[in-house]
Amino acid sequence: MKTKRKSLTRLPAWKSLAQHNKEIKRLHLRDLFADPTRGEKFTAEAAGILLDYSKNRITDATLQLLEQLADESDLRTRIDAMFRGDKINVTEKRAVLHVALRAPKNATILVDGKNVVPVVHEVLDKMVAFSNRIRSGEWVGHTGKRIRNIINIGIGGSDLGPVMAYEALRHYTDRSLTFRFVSNVDGIDFVEATRDLDPAETLFIVSSKTFTTLETMTNAETAREWLLRGLGGEKVAVAKHFVAVSTNAEKVSAFGIDTANMFGFWDWVGGRYSMDSAIGLSTMLAVGPEHFRSMLDGFHQMDEHFRTAPFHQNLPILLGLLTVWYTDFFDAQTVAVLPYEQYLKRFPAYLQQLTMESNGKHVTLNGKQVTYDTGPIFWGEPGTNGQHSFYQLIHQGTRLIPCDFIAFGHALTPLGRHHDMLLSNVFAQAEALAFGKTAEEVMAEGTPKWLVPHRVFEGNRPSNVILADRLTPEVLGKLVALYEHSVFTQGAIWNINSFDQWGVELGKALAQRIIPELEASSEPELKHDSSTNNLIRRYRQMKLQP
Repeated sequence: MKTKRKSLTRLPAWKSLAQHNKEIKRLHLRDLFADPTRGEKFTAEAAGILLDYSKNRITDATLQLLEQLADESDLRTRIDAMFRGDKINVTEKRAVLHVALRAPKNATILVDGKNVVPVVHEVLDKMVAFSNRIRSGEWVGHTGKRIRNIINIGIGGSDLGPVMAYEALRHYTDRSLTFRFVSNVDGIDFVEATRDLDPAETLFIVSSKTFTTLETMTNAETAREWLLRGLGGEKVAVAKHFVAVSTNAEKVSAFGIDTANMFGFWDWVGGRYSMDSAIGLSTMLAVGPEHFRSMLDGFHQMDEHFRTAPFHQNLPILLGLLTVWYTDFFDAQTVAVLPYEQYLKRFPAYLQQLTMESNGKHVTLNGKQVTYDTGPIFWGEPGTNGQHSFYQLIHQGTRLIPCDFIAFGHALTPLGRHHDMLLSNVFAQAEALAFGKTAEEVMAEGTPKWLVPHRVFEGNRPSNVILADRLTPEVLGKLVALYEHSVFTQGAIWNINSFDQWGVELGKALAQRIIPELEASSEPELKHDSSTNNLIRRYRQMKLQP
């Protein structure tokens, strides 16, 4: 879907925001909170998720202009096009329909005139049947032993989503099963994942759409060798200890996997948007089909909110517009995501791929160079650990770092005063970032004059607080969809394609060229730059040394 709209920086709302920014930069959040109703006014709630965005450097006028920018960027048209199944991934001529993965069975979503919802539920039902067999012990390995260890082999979206979901939902998992995840082609990853496991009790899920991904298939081949070595070399054992999430039946079969145990997905599902597809098979095995369906329902609730809610009440759109506001008008280079929930320890890493692979783009949908910043860096760690690490830079450093604090009203594992202390830190950090501490306040505490500058907090540092009742599978689905659609909003404003990832291809292609040069028995003719040639030669020399 190509666009004929004006260049972003020529839109009236953009020009107005640039002028408005000059005025708002002079205002401090201390001044903005002179309005006693601000804390309630700049709050939105949907599907059980509360977003307090009052501690942002915005006014009513800012929001009106950002909403105008969304209108002028045809955001509503693009949202409708995605849900309709239009091929909005223009560089790959594909629809973008992760929303179909969690659509109810009676929904209709068309791709090339065909309703894709029935096939989604067909795969989902197949996953349920398989999960029930594994979890009940009906499925046994080659020697008749019950499967107790499950290892997901994938990379990128085929790893980050399943890992994050497993850690996030660990409270709900079957503790009689062990789950491991192998992604890195560094052999240490595989060795450590399998070191203490019995091959007779181990099932591998190989997740690769094409069944050709270099890292995944290297690890899968190693896994097969490990299994056969432990089971006496009987190749028929592979079919009882491997299943595939793929669309390439020929290669899956050649590997030794029974294609009846192949779970498919579609080219209208991007890898980083696939954790609720068959890529989530390990998640379903861990938490069970009922919890997995609950997660899908959470996704769908946020999808419907995003699709239907007006912009000024729309949580993903508000988050997306605020990211544009800071990225393009305050020169903020990063966003910190700070979950005050240990189970969400991998959530920031998951968001890194979701956001940075989606919106790390330098040309518009029409292939023209962008003249504004896109795709901020997302990063973070769970609180309160981060407070004793990088919060120093957020509070007193020279860079503006907008923060998203994520918290829950109830702990899944209540323990004395722990949760009150945890939540007190969420609220205190957001308050401290917003209002800081002035020199006068520091001096009033009796601080020596020479020390005062060191103890001043400028404040005026923006943050959102995202609050839900407790971390359930349903709520996890809502949180992921919240950020998915925030990413979509940003991409629509920036007029870029959030659904391709050509940037990952060049390095992979060059690696394929270099591998035979590293493994050649005789000195290869090298035609790289002088640095790469020298590094290859040095590595080949190292390999010869014991």
